[in-house]
Amino acid sequence: MLKKHNFKSNKTFIKEIITNPDHEDKVSDYPKIIASKSLDSKHVLRVVYKQEDDIITVITFYPAPKGKYYQNEIKLQ
Repeated sequence: MLKKHNFKSNKTFIKEIITNPDHEDKVSDYPKIIASKSLDSKHVLRVVYKQEDDIITVITFYPAPKGKYYQNEIKLQ
């Protein structure tokens, strides 16, 4: 689905989003964490995951409009 819309991702990029997000939301879907990273000038890739001890489970990831979920590199902790 992502390829069809010209959004490319791989495990390395997903790991990068989790370990070094541009934006992180730990509140709105607790206990899940939503990490976002810029894809281009208009989109971010959002990764929804949960962490239990040292185990990270990715639930889903999807592209989203930058203005809806993302405000220029503000990190929420």
